[in-house]
Amino acid sequence: MTTIFNRLARGRPPGAKIELPHQNSPQILLDWLLQHWTNPDICLRDIRAYAPRPVRHEEIAISSAEALARHGWLSELPAHRHDRRVWRIDRKPIIHPTVPTE
Repeated sequence: MTTIFNRLARGRPPGAKIELPHQNSPQILLDWLLQHWTNPDICLRDIRAYAPRPVRHEEIAISSAEALARHGWLSELPAHRHDRRVWRIDRKPIIHPTVPTE
């Protein structure tokens, strides 16, 4: 026996696939760092608390920061604790900086 919902859904096209924002999260993080973050250093805790929502998840924040470090926008600093990650922001005089997608 089919329900009313099955009969109504029979003629509908499949739903659109929603893309996750973490594909471009290094660019989102870079834009936010250069436009809003005034301190010369940033730690993982600051990213998770103050960055835009698509970047706040721990794994996405770490992978975005590491991608920015690979492209020269961040450089990792030694932290005073073993479980803390700290980066120095290397600001460059570029009008609209972009991070190449990998």
